[in-house]
Order: sequence, then structure tokens, then C-alpha cells
Amino acid sequence: MNVVIGQRWVSHTESNLGLGIIVEVTVRLLPLPERAQVVLAAFDDVIKAGSAVAEIIAAGIIPAGLEMMDKLAIQAAEDFVHAGYPTDAEAILLCEIDGTNEEVSEHIMAVRELFLQCGATEVRTASSEEERIAFWKGRKSAFPAVGRISPDYYCMDGTIPRKQLPTVLHEIGVLSRHYELPVANVFHAGDGNLHPLILYDANKPGELEKTEEFGGKILELCVEVGGTITGEHGVGMEKLNQMCVQFKPLELQQFHAVKHAFDPDELLNPGKAVPTLHCCAEFGAMHVHHGELKFPELERF
Repeated sequence: MNVVIGQRWVSHTESNLGLGIIVEVTVRLLPLPERAQVVLAAFDDVIKAGSAVAEIIAAGIIPAGLEMMDKLAIQAAEDFVHAGYPTDAEAILLCEIDGTNEEVSEHIMAVRELFLQCGATEVRTASSEEERIAFWKGRKSAFPAVGRISPDYYCMDGTIPRKQLPTVLHEIGVLSRHYELPVANVFHAGDGNLHPLILYDANKPGELEKTEEFGGKILELCVEVGGTITGEHGVGMEKLNQMCVQFKPLELQQFHAVKHAFDPDELLNPGKAVPTLHCCAEFGAMHVHHGELKFPELERF
């Protein structure tokens, strides 16, 4: 469920407390747009593609969809569904504009020009509804497509300021080489929500553990550039250590206090979403002096 509070959409997975009480839901029905059209832009460098996202937003254009895929994801999706993607591209962006005929025509031309200015090697506007659907089918099939080329993959979920996309893409590439594990990048680029898919083989001893460590480094990178460790998928148990990186001990204590007020018997998602201070100390994300935690009188739940 998504709930609108003021003008901000809040996903049910954004909560770090592991519980929620909905007292009111406000919805607004919108008519279908008069027209929707998608532009596909190919780039010979993922950094250029990341920069193009920031330029689109900076120009005041609000796309109905703005998605990014890198070469590995492009090739996997094209082989799977034959969407018509340029498989020699290092990255593609899919930018959909909807609205009135006049608005779409104006913004499509502006988007095309911005993509070319940012170094796109090819820009294609879907010439029919069938082609528009095919472009999106490739993106929507990216996850199962990647599953066809690797025994296993580990899907990450971090969110960053859109202007940091080039930096984060570069650093993910550096980490990929360090851990010797390929990554297929699939992003909700317009939201700054990243889904790097780390390819690995769980049958190889130690590779799962190496993959999980790699994924944790990506999330910590998101925090480092001003982002967050989750945009859609929540925290659960998987990201407990990175909660220690994103939040300070006093903030974590407050999270526990709020949760305890509504859930004194720890019945709602016990051991999930909010780490204990002991957990953060063991992870090395909190300083412990003389083997003692601060505020020892507080219950640790």
C-alpha cells in the first residue's frame, strides 16, 4: 500500500520500524493521459547516462518513467524478450513522457536534445504503441532475464540523490572488479533508486558471503553520498548492519523506544528492521569504550 501524506508518497517498505498504523488514506483519481511516448537513448559510457538523468530533472521535465540499464542488463533483456535494444551500448535510458498532445511533443523534443547534448550515441522515439510497449517489456523483464545468465543473483536496493548517479556507477564498477563479481545495473533512475544485481554462484564455497559483503558496500556507498540503504525493499534482517551505518546510536534508541511503545511484547517482526546497539558495536559502526555501551540502564530489547 502507498499512502500520500501531504505531497509525499510513502511506500509501505520505507518504514524502518517494522510496524505501521494507518489512520487515514487519501486517494486522488487521475484520468488517463491523452498521449504517452517513450524515448530510448543509448550511451557508450554509463557515466554519461547517469549525467543525462540529472540534466533531465534539472531542466524541469518530470517524466512518467525514467529507467536505466547497463550493458549486461541490456544484453540479457534483449536475448530474452527481443525488445529492440542496441546491444552494443554501455547503457540505455528509457524516458516516457505523458500528457496532452502538445505537452508530449514539446517535452519529447527537449528530452531528445538533452540526451544528444549528454553524449547519446543513438536516440530513438517509439513510433507506435507496440514499440513503446516493447521498450518497456525489456525493462520489466530485466530481472528474470539476468536470472537466465547466472546461477544466482543478489538484488540490492539503495537510493541516492540523482546527481550522484555518475559517482555511484563508477564506484560500483570499482567494487565489482575488486570482488571479481559481475553486476547488472537496473535503476529507477528518475527516483535515484538503484537495483544492482550481483551475479554469483552459491555452489562455490564462500561466494555467497563475498556477495553479501559486496552488497553491503554498495549500500554504505549510498549513505556516503547522501542517500539511504533502501527505497523499496525495506530493511528486514538483510540490512541490519547498514542501519548502524546510516543512523547514530541515539536515533536507533529512539526507533526502539517508539517500537516498544506500540509493541511491548516484541511480536511484530522481532529481530528485524532496527538493530540492537550490541549489533552495531559488533559490526564496528559504533565506538565502544572499555567494553561498555553508553546508557547501560536502557533496556536493549
